[in-house]
Amino acid sequence: MALTDKIIIKDLEVNAHIGVTLEEQARSQRLLVTVELERDLAEAGRSDTESTTTGYDVIAELIQNVVPSRTRKLIEAVAYDIAEAILTKRLAAAVTVEVKKFSVPRTQYVAVNIRRTQ
Repeated sequence: MALTDKIIIKDLEVNAHIGVTLEEQARSQRLLVTVELERDLAEAGRSDTESTTTGYDVIAELIQNVVPSRTRKLIEAVAYDIAEAILTKRLAAAVTVEVKKFSVPRTQYVAVNIRRTQ
């Protein structure tokens, strides 16, 4: 049976050294990260007990640590690293990660969206 329960953190602001050119990598850039963690939330709903869910602060801190941990060329790599970190720590059965970057003139943003499962 597919999970339909989700924890969503939308547009968490993080800074990263990212870009294809050295000039772009040299300056810290603002990214917005959205994650959707798919996991069974029935027990958390029934018991109203924090230990039966995934702490939002835990996920936010993980993202804040992963994103600036190294220079990357692509936001695809940022999304991949976030998804891997969440799944490695078994914080979700599946995760969707969206990363937005503000580097293309005359656009609101560019983004990638990936979904990974255990």
